[in-house]
Amino acid sequence: MRSSETDRTRVARRRRLDRRGDLGFVTAEAAVAVPALAVFALALVWALMAASAQIQCVDAARAGARAAARAEPRAAAVAAARSAAPEGARVALGRTGDLWRVRVEAPTPGPGALALTLTAEAVASAEDAMDALDPVQAARDGSGGPHTAGAAP
Repeated sequence: MRSSETDRTRVARRRRLDRRGDLGFVTAEAAVAVPALAVFALALVWALMAASAQIQCVDAARAGARAAARAEPRAAAVAAARSAAPEGARVALGRTGDLWRVRVEAPTPGPGALALTLTAEAVASAEDAMDALDPVQAARDGSGGPHTAGAAP
């Protein structure tokens, strides 16, 4: 019986030693994993904030283009875009032919090392240009519109 007791003692001692040796590896793994998870979580938060700012830029460009298309004063269209834009955004408004173009640019929130410029552009047809081409309105007015040019009265 004595040999079986010594075998049991050796096995028990070996198990205790094995457990002690694993404790150091777990600490080392945690020392690497926890900061990596923290960096990953911060990157996710930054990405969500950047996506939110991009959506605000798109909404601001659309609001400005709609206001300009309704023939509101230029200052009112720019104010509509700025009110929906993220903080620090630049708004540019211009007309090319029958189209109003609004461009909104804004920096991403967060540290300067992660700085990107977010951009959105919206285009809307000017309503005053649409009135000249509207056949229903032309028929009501009796003007005939461009589609009936040269037709007999």
